Amino acid sequence: MEGSIALKGSTRLITEFFEYSISTILYQRGVYPEEDFSKVKKYDITLMKTVDDELKTYIRKILIQVHNWVLGGKCHKLVICIIDKDDGSVTERWAFDIVRLAARTEADGQEGAVSTSEQSVEETRKQIRALIRQITASVTFLPELSNEGNYTFNVLAYTDAYTNVPMEWGDSDSKEIEGGEVVQFKNFSTNDHKVSAEVSYRF
Repeated sequence: MEGSIALKGSTRLITEFFEYSISTILYQRGVYPEEDFSKVKKYDITLMKTVDDELKTYIRKILIQVHNWVLGGKCHKLVICIIDKDDGSVTERWAFDIVRLAARTEADGQEGAVSTSEQSVEETRKQIRALIRQITASVTFLPELSNEGNYTFNVLAYTDAYTNVPMEWGDSDSKEIEGGEVVQFKNFSTNDHKVSAEVSYRF
């Protein structure tokens, strides 16, 4: 029972991180106008969070599904693609790998690869804060997106082969950026998961 509670807490932290990361990326990269965001205090830093009702509903719907997949150990990567509306090309690809550290099989109740040390929620939030700061600072090296307002975004979830996927998600290619630059960011861990991040982009 304790393991189940801890896993839910870990999944909630990850889902919350994705919520703020998506908003931060969309704001920093100018995919949506500034007036669609407001300042909020989270992880002891000031972040921008969307206030656009349609966008909030869309992100919430995505994250509810991702939360369930991560909780069930079905999702191992989430990707946010910034796409040029004119030609449909992927301009930036933000990838977040999710590794389950403590996997318990329902069949025999045995532990799989167990995390080697206990980590406090405060330490996890500290790591998340450092990662989000890197995402925010990425505007210093990422190419400026021309034609403001001419971009949209897609979210891809990498799930296990036999995962039940709702119809609205559909199949997609990986939307890799061939020959693009790749920058690795910091990662964060809970007692049950490790999340690492990178961005690939076109010059």
